[in-house]
Formats: sequence, C-alpha cells, structure tokens
Amino acid sequence: MEIVPKTGLKGLIENWQSDLLAAVSVSLVALPLALGIAIASGVSPMSGVISAIIGGLVTTFVRGSHLAINGPTAGLIAVVLASIAALDDGSGRTLNYVFAAIVISGGIQVLLGLFRLGRFADLFHSTVVHGILAAIGVIILAKQIHIALGTTPVSGHIIGTLIDAVRQLPNLNPFVAGISLLGLLLLIFHSRISYTFFHLLPAPMWVLLISIPFAYFFNFFEPHTLHAFGKDYELGPELLINIPDNILNAMVRPDFSRIHTLPFWLSVLSITMIASIESLASGKAVEKLDPYRRKTNANKDMVGIGLSTMIAGALGGLPVINVIVRSTVNVHNHAKTRWSNFFHGALLLTFIVLLAPVIQKVPLCALAILLVYTGYKLASPSVFKHVYSQGIEQMLFFSGTLILTLFTNLLVGIFGGLLLALITHMLLAKVPPRTFFQLVFKSDSELAQATDGTYRLKISGIANFLATIKIENLLRKIPARATATIDLSDARLVDFSILEHLYDFQRTHTNTGGKIEIAGLEQHISSSRNKRALKIRTDPMYRLSPRQVRLNELADANGWAFQHEPSNHIDYYESFYFFQSRPVDEQFNRISGADGGGWEVADIAFEEGAFISTEEYKTTLGLIRLPVPIPKFAIEKKIFPLRFLNLAAHKDIDYVLYPGFSDDFIVKVEDIDAMRAFLTPELKALIEQSKTIHHLESNGEAILLFTDNLQLARVRDYPRIVEFARQMRRLIVRGSA
Repeated sequence: MEIVPKTGLKGLIENWQSDLLAAVSVSLVALPLALGIAIASGVSPMSGVISAIIGGLVTTFVRGSHLAINGPTAGLIAVVLASIAALDDGSGRTLNYVFAAIVISGGIQVLLGLFRLGRFADLFHSTVVHGILAAIGVIILAKQIHIALGTTPVSGHIIGTLIDAVRQLPNLNPFVAGISLLGLLLLIFHSRISYTFFHLLPAPMWVLLISIPFAYFFNFFEPHTLHAFGKDYELGPELLINIPDNILNAMVRPDFSRIHTLPFWLSVLSITMIASIESLASGKAVEKLDPYRRKTNANKDMVGIGLSTMIAGALGGLPVINVIVRSTVNVHNHAKTRWSNFFHGALLLTFIVLLAPVIQKVPLCALAILLVYTGYKLASPSVFKHVYSQGIEQMLFFSGTLILTLFTNLLVGIFGGLLLALITHMLLAKVPPRTFFQLVFKSDSELAQATDGTYRLKISGIANFLATIKIENLLRKIPARATATIDLSDARLVDFSILEHLYDFQRTHTNTGGKIEIAGLEQHISSSRNKRALKIRTDPMYRLSPRQVRLNELADANGWAFQHEPSNHIDYYESFYFFQSRPVDEQFNRISGADGGGWEVADIAFEEGAFISTEEYKTTLGLIRLPVPIPKFAIEKKIFPLRFLNLAAHKDIDYVLYPGFSDDFIVKVEDIDAMRAFLTPELKALIEQSKTIHHLESNGEAILLFTDNLQLARVRDYPRIVEFARQMRRLIVRGSA
C-alpha cells in the first residue's frame, strides 16, 4: 500500500520536487488557456491570468482538495458574457459592475462553505449539469470560430452565429485561418507525434509559440493589407493579444453601485451556481484520479474558492474554481500535495512578468482555436454518444437542457433541465405527483446493523436526485472499513445520479479498507446496459447481446466459464500502475477456466480524465494470477497507442529501462537482476512472437494483458488470448520451480 504524502510544511519539504515539476507542466497548459478564457469572456486577457495566479497563491492555503488546480474555466465564459450583456448601461463601467458581481458571488460561496451547505450542489442532476456544459461548449465554439477564421458574424443568436461561420467561409482571412488551422492540427495530433521534442511542451503552448513566427512573417504589428486569392485582407495590431507590460496596469476596480438592481443579483446568482456546481463536481472527479484516494472536504473547498474569487474579482480577475483539465495534468505529472497548485500560481506570475513582451506578439486566432477545440470537446459527438450509452432518458435530459440554454439563458436551462428530469421520473414511476413526492421524501430507507457486525442500507421509494442528500446522510453513517450491502430491491425508481453516488461511495469506501455490495437490481430494467443507467422495478427483460451470445457459445465449446453480468469487484485493477489514475468503471463478459486455472479474460470500461474531460474506453484484458512472486515490470510494443505510452510515469516506483529485449518493445523494470532471472528464453520468445498482446504489466503477483489498440477484442481472437495467458502462466510456474 502506498504511503499517503504528508500535508502542510512537512509535505512541502518532502515532495517539493515532484510538486514543482508537475506545476511546470500545469502552468504551461494554464497560461494559454487563462488568456483565451478571458478574451472569450469579453474581458482583458490579464483577467484570466490574475484568476489563475490567485487560484494558486491563495486557494492553496484554504482548500479541502489535495491535487486540484484552481483558476478560470471555460465553463464560466457564457456566464460572464451574459453578465456583461445584462449589466451594460452604456456608462463604460460594465466590466466594473461584473467584477463587483464576482466579488459578491465569492462571498456567498464562503458563506455556503462556512454553513456546510456545499453538499446542496449534489441536488443538481449530473446529466443536466453536463447539458449546461455542452451548451457552454456550443456558445464558445460559435463565438470563437469567427476569430479563428477572421470573419464577422451577422446574427446575434448563438445558432445563427454558428450558421454564419459556414456562410462566411468564402470571406475568411487566409492569413488568420492558416494560423488557426496549423494550431488545430497541433492540438489534434500532438499526442500522436512520436518525436520526443514535441512532448517537451504541452499542445496549447506549442500553438502559441508556433503562431508567433507567422505574426512576424505577415507583419501583424503594423496596419496594412495583403493580397491573396484575388482579394485584399487587412492585417494589423488588432489581431494580436493586447496585454500591458506591467500586471498592475491590468487590474480593474469593482463598482458596487448597481448592487440594488435585479440584473446585478441575477448575474451574482448565475455565477455562484455555475461556479459552485462545476467546482464541486470537478473536486469529486479529481478524487477518482488521486492515486492516494484522498477525500475532498467540499465545504472547506467552497470557502477556499469563494475567498479566492473575492480577491480575484477585487483585482479585476475571473471567478476561481477547481479546473478539471489542469487538475488531470497535475495528477498525471505525479503531483503529491496541494503545493503543486501554489507552485503553478507562482510560475504563472513569473511567466507573465518575464514573458509579457512575448505574449503581446501572439495572434488572437491562436487563442481562439484553443477555445474552439475546447468548445468542441464539451459538445462533441462523443459526448452525445457517451450520454446516450447511459440511457435514452439521460439523452432527453441532456438535449433538453442544451436546447433550453441555447435559446434562453443558463438559469432557465439548468432549472428547466431539472424540471424535465423530474417530470420524466414521475411518468416512469407511474404514480400521482403527491405519491411521487412522498416516495422521495418520506420513504422507508434505513440503515441497520446485523448481528454479525455487517450493515444493510435499505433504499426504498423513489431514489432520484431530490433524495441525494437523504441517501448521502445514510451512507455517512456506515463506519469506515465496515462491510455493508446497499439493497435497492424496494426502490421503485433508481436515478442515474443516485447510482453514480452509490458507485462512487463504493469505490471510496473500498479504498479505506471496507467492502460494499450493491444489490437488489435484478428485478429492475433500464434503457441501457450501463450499470449507472436509470432503473425501474419490473419483471426482468434482460437479453444477451450478439457479442455475448458468441462469447457464451465459445465458452461452452471450450469448457470455459462465462459470466456476462457486470461485476462490481474491480478494485484489484488499481494495484496495476496503469489504472492508478484511470478509474475502472466495470468489468463484464468475463471468461475463465471452469476450474479457475489462474487466468481470466474480460471486457472492461475505464475512464481517462474526469468530469468534462472524461473519455471512456472499453477494451479486453487478460489477467494471469500466479502462485509465486514475480518482478514488477511493464512491457509495451512501441505501436501501443501513444496517448497511453507514458512509461516514464513509472519513475515514482523506480522503474529503469531493461536492456537487450527487442527493438520493437519498451521494457521497464524495478530490478534488472530479478528480471533477468525471471525472463527465460521461452518466455521472451512467447512475448516477442505474440500478435494479439501489446502491453503487459506486473504488480508483483499477477500480470495484466492488454490487447491491441485498447479496443474490445474480436471473439475469434479469444482463443489466442487465452492460449497466450495459459502458456505464459505455465512457463512462469515452471521457471520458478
């Protein structure tokens, strides 16, 4: 078991090197994003940098999370834009009013945290929140695509602005669009480029740096025209980032003179709601990525981000929240403590002081294409596909919230989405409204302790997002390291958001040495095979998929055992380094020897990133359990997907390169001598000749086998995977005799 890093000054002294190195990567990602988010929000570029600096230098000392990075986020662009529109009175002090609203919003967050009300953000259905974020993605895309193309929108509506982007293609500025296209290609292909040089800096920083020579080549520094494709195009300093040489000159004082008006308080409410919900959701997501499985104190976190938001707003900065993309970078670069967030803020301050003259030479279109890419990621087809995989009703909530937000505003969107979810739950439950609310708020859900010391949480009635706090209060009563069963057999309806909380609790409780079994869903049906999909109690209607039918036939033909139901017993995967920051969601379609045999092959779903940056992968894995200890190692074919080919990550456990294996493989081990003794000629030949297995990893007692391309294996390939696993186990056992 890994030793949890110390906190406070002891943690700083012990882990400053790893935290500082992680902060370097984070700050290189944060700088271009902070500049771009501010510009897209309609404020000075420095407002985003001020927010990121305060998020690092201040929030670090008052926070409830460990590895989260604080600063501005793309999720608040639409809120700030809406606030600017609502508070514009023609006086020229609109931004001063907006920063005043940001200060008040931060103060409310501090109060929410002090009064321990941070948990009320859990009442907002997660699918509705994702619908809001997708709408924000569309808004960002619509606003920034024109800057990236050098065109001007005609329509004042978001959908019209998107359509204008297509209509205006014949009028694009080729000198601007060319820089944007190059930046987009860098963002898409950065992770797939094999040259080590390109991985010295993150993709956003490369986009900025590579755009600067074009600014010189096309002379963006003086107003002039260039001729191309039969037209003249205007170029000049207005196409460059405009920041002052001195950060003090970028600070703007808030103006509270409109504090008595309704638009002011609607702006405060919007900023507070979206910032709090996204920040708390991001904090929970970072928990899943933390290799040390530390818990986040939501209320303390609310106080920290609220205090930082007040200070940032007072200086002319954007709201401060937990930002998931930069937090993911922080985790994957092996940060240990909250001091990485402090270092990230300090580095940003250093960069902006030293590099202001360089940043002034970056074209605006380079930042715009960063945000176009971000907006697309928030609302890409893969997001819709992921939501649909969770159930048709989730797609309804998601799409309804998205459309409402785009055609009205964020407040109408979020409350309209919640109302849509509530009405849908009523229809699915098939009970009158009065009975429905009684089943939500007056259910017989209770926690009881059995004579053997185990606990049983019985959840009854309607378990939807309105019941979240009640159910969480019951979960909190289960002692750490206790064994408990969560019985859902009496629940008439179990919402996606509740199942999400239950499975998250199962994961965190297991990490503290406890055991949780989620049972009682055998008599429930859903519109999706996703284990978190909304469940309705009725007669079972489960059918095997065509893939499962073929796997079942294959298992019967070979005398193997086949289990198609999803398994909750997935904690063992976390003992492998690959999965320490990639949460395994479920295991299903498991094939094993009828007598055990020490091997199994199963499909699994795991996540890369978290929250708004989550990507879900499904792949087929083999697992070889061994009766003898073996060295820890990782062996990968060089054609293994580059985004996962980061064996340098094993430096935390002292992995070193193993020489003389094969030019087609990268091999890292803890102990070279032990590996030499373990790796017999027969075993080496087996690995080198395999065409199906592309990655092997040992945790010291078992070996994990990845099939090629991190995809579900074809059914016809299963015999080869099984044969490889059995041969490898046989050779290892023989070699240890």
